[in-house]
Amino acid sequence: MADPTSHVEQQIQARIAAAKVRVQAAQKRRDDLAAARRRGLARRHAQKLRNQAARRDQQDPPDNP
Repeated sequence: MADPTSHVEQQIQARIAAAKVRVQAAQKRRDDLAAARRRGLARRHAQKLRNQAARRDQQDPPDNP
């Protein structure tokens, strides 16, 4: 006796499995990009704060008559 599922059913199951793999890969890519973006934003924010502090330190003190 042959396999209980038909050839068409097997192909449908294979397509569904392939689609799930593609969806999971796309989600992983989005997660990786989001994590990289968060790291980049944090790094840029920290650099901005360092630049502001350096400018504050380099400014001439105000004249107090």
